[in-house]
Amino acid sequence: MNKLLLYMLLPVVLVTALRCEKASVASATTGSGGSTARFAIQGNYLYTVDKSSLKVFNIADIANPVLKNTVPVGFEIETIYPFKDKLFIGSTSVVHIFSIDNPENPEKLSTAISPDVIRRCDPVVAKDTVAFATLRTSGPCGGRFSVLAAYDIRDITNPVQKGTFPVSEPYGLGYSDTALYVCDRYGLLVFNIENAYTPQLRKTFTDGWYLDVIPYNNTLICQVQDGLTLYDITSCMKPTLITKIK
Repeated sequence: MNKLLLYMLLPVVLVTALRCEKASVASATTGSGGSTARFAIQGNYLYTVDKSSLKVFNIADIANPVLKNTVPVGFEIETIYPFKDKLFIGSTSVVHIFSIDNPENPEKLSTAISPDVIRRCDPVVAKDTVAFATLRTSGPCGGRFSVLAAYDIRDITNPVQKGTFPVSEPYGLGYSDTALYVCDRYGLLVFNIENAYTPQLRKTFTDGWYLDVIPYNNTLICQVQDGLTLYDITSCMKPTLITKIK
């Protein structure tokens, strides 16, 4: 299964999960999206990015999504990540921050996160006043070190690095409660982030090349090199394998 098909399949998995929920989509209060993804779900809305624009779909009727808006963003857009009432949209040189207070009409707040701090190909997730990013030496960004980094984002336009943890070759990441899941070429790492600036490695799965993750309710949806792997994360620090899809 190639990478394009995987990116197409991830939204399908999420939509299927949403259909199976007893509660309506409208009851959702947090966003879903992978840290390297090109789509994000926030409440009744699906946000997708292409190379230059942000598209807004109303998915209140999940079987019949409706395109509500197309918003110009910039050039070389690559990723999108939801955080509270904000969208972080990464390009090849900067990260744009949009407000979705009005969900059908995203408003650009700033182009604020310097690529010298968190570069465009560094996957990022945010939790309360802390952002986590993975930086690696391989690939187009080619940094000096491969690390998991923690940032203070109380001033969202000026993130400050507070701590790092060495990892082999990290990719996407996601969190659930006090657990942070970090994808690596050599497996899946589970960190305890009760003390956010000093993550503690608690468990490692060495069964493949993990690329990105989406924690959704009590399920961890993992994009791996040859398909998808799903874990039950009812106990967030102890993921239990549900199935592998190839």
